[in-house]
Amino acid sequence: MATLFSRIISGELPGRFVWQDSEVVAFLTVAPLRPGHTLVVPRREVDRWTDADGALLAHCVEVAQAIGQGVQRAWNAPRAGVVIAGFEVPHLHIHVAPVWDMSDFDFSKAKQEEDQSALDDAAERLRTALRELGHEQARDAGA
Repeated sequence: MATLFSRIISGELPGRFVWQDSEVVAFLTVAPLRPGHTLVVPRREVDRWTDADGALLAHCVEVAQAIGQGVQRAWNAPRAGVVIAGFEVPHLHIHVAPVWDMSDFDFSKAKQEEDQSALDDAAERLRTALRELGHEQARDAGA
């Protein structure tokens, strides 16, 4: 059975993509810690990050770094935080979000974003920042 993320990647479920390449995608989470909270996900289903081959994991981290630079730029954040938790969906994903202090990592504060236009705006803001940083992979699913 395909994971929730595989269904988003295939287009079966909607997603606000900000990055796509042959191995990895990144899309905004619908339950953000802060605006711009993005998930970096390999196209290939791998349950735990400790099960990923080194090359795939390294590429995920490279993409997470680019997304981190983008969220810092787009939201003028002092840091970009990363978390690999792996409990929500059994498909490797790296959380990347603009952060100002340690309290920004409190997942109990994450809640479903009801304002869909806020997610659309955050996705476009991040895509713009990524393109300004020279990342041609910054595109939505339709591109």
